[in-house]
Amino acid sequence: MTHSRSTIAALLARIERRPRQSLGQNFVADANTVRRIVRLAGVEAGDSVIEIGAGLGSLTLALAEVGASVTAVEIDGDLVPLLQEQVDPLGVRVVQADAMELDWNESLDSWGIDRAALVANLPYNISTPLICDLLDEVPRIARMLVMVQREVAERLVARAGTPAYGIPSVKVAYWADAKIVGHVPASVFVPQPKVESSLVQIVRRPGPAVDADAALLFTLVRAGFGQRRKMLRRSLLAFVSAEQFALAGVAPDARAEELSVREWGALARAVGDSRVA
Repeated sequence: MTHSRSTIAALLARIERRPRQSLGQNFVADANTVRRIVRLAGVEAGDSVIEIGAGLGSLTLALAEVGASVTAVEIDGDLVPLLQEQVDPLGVRVVQADAMELDWNESLDSWGIDRAALVANLPYNISTPLICDLLDEVPRIARMLVMVQREVAERLVARAGTPAYGIPSVKVAYWADAKIVGHVPASVFVPQPKVESSLVQIVRRPGPAVDADAALLFTLVRAGFGQRRKMLRRSLLAFVSAEQFALAGVAPDARAEELSVREWGALARAVGDSRVA
């Protein structure tokens, strides 16, 4: 049981609404797509699943269909009653909230969730900061299967030395293993966006990829990518000395996009050790 184009049109007509571009509302109207997402996410009966941007419940219904314990978060107060109506019989918890403002750890406590998967068709305008914040702050979300704009997906999984590599790439690599597991054509959405979407699988590691102070590491990363065309000896002039570059084994004439997360970690350790000394 998932939503078709006619079902979506009928539900929106009941509240005399059109999808809001400001909220990134593009509703999936294809049963094969939502079931594919559930399958790729590895969701099974009894799993605790968080869905952000549940909309009218296309993916929510597919998640509940396999017996998952679903918490569906939706910011749009006009849609929440319709969503509740669709998923109430399946025992889905519906929460009206802004996912970017929610205290996730407090909320997981109140919902009695110790470990969860995030499975979501994320609104394009919040996808990158939301994923990075959850990786930083909510370790109980152990894995994610998210549908995002293809360009965003490529940035999330990019490796050092590639054009898409940037701050989000380093952030994801610091906390998790990530890969693109599929693509989704614009034709399955209502309304149809002008971009293709991709499915990204993110699996949190037991610990960070490198043993380095995270705050210091990402201070360096932000400074480096803030002037990504400059050599690191110039973009990191305020933070890293020639001796620290040498200690880390990082070439000062390299540029930010050339450094892997391990090399950023080595640089952060060299700077941190020098401060302690």
